[in-house]
Amino acid sequence: MLGVIGGTGLYKMEALQSIQKKLVETPFGKPSAEIVLGDYEGNKIAFLPRHGNHHELLPSEINYRANVWALKSLGVKRIVSVSAVGSLQAEIRPGELAIPSQYVDWTSGRRASTFFGDGIVAHISSAEPTCSSLTQVILESARALKIPIHSGKTYVCVEGPRLGTRAESFFLKNNGGHLVGMTNVPEVFLCREAQISYCTLAVVTDYDCWMEDPEQHVSVDKVMALYMKSIDTVQSLLKRVFVAKVDEDSPSSRRALEGAIVTHPIPESKMAMIRVLKS
Repeated sequence: MLGVIGGTGLYKMEALQSIQKKLVETPFGKPSAEIVLGDYEGNKIAFLPRHGNHHELLPSEINYRANVWALKSLGVKRIVSVSAVGSLQAEIRPGELAIPSQYVDWTSGRRASTFFGDGIVAHISSAEPTCSSLTQVILESARALKIPIHSGKTYVCVEGPRLGTRAESFFLKNNGGHLVGMTNVPEVFLCREAQISYCTLAVVTDYDCWMEDPEQHVSVDKVMALYMKSIDTVQSLLKRVFVAKVDEDSPSSRRALEGAIVTHPIPESKMAMIRVLKS
């Protein structure tokens, strides 16, 4: 099953039919909202609004572990994360889409970032954190619709909720960052631990604040205005992704836990968790 995690401005999927809502209990607490289970042309889709149904959760308040666990427990094996981002490079323009292939964690350590600990140790590889097969499907779908899209970019995740200073923006720009956002870490790495193929569909809303022209500096009203204009484009693109065929067994993410667990024997109290993560 394909899951969609909706970011700022994306609180429902218009295309889904036969909708059911399910509030999933997890060992890590409640997810952001009920998960919407629906159908699109015979394909089962799960949708979860990351910030809650009314955008009531700060980036650092999101229960990322519960979100990923809930989707995994319902049978989700692939996730497209839709996220608003700022651009740190002139060629990535507001209004365009981008797919990161790398992530930099620039958060402050407040977020629970792993399913492990408390008696079990595991070290997953995150050298290639995204799914190449899912990325290719999104790229091909965007090109078919003639939607401008960038790929192979680096997403820097900052803590928020404040927007960055110019010094921070220049620092991230000059040290390899292409996109900046507040929510894809630890989400991407938790999906890796859960052996879920993951890909971010980033909607570029602004140039952060590294440009000289103050009119180009990010503000919430500008982000929301441009993001809402892009929602129809995102919905159209996702409908093509929903019907595309992706090999769920070949990506390395589906084998991320092979050799990663160091603790042996695994405590009996953790076996149920491991079974879910490996499923």
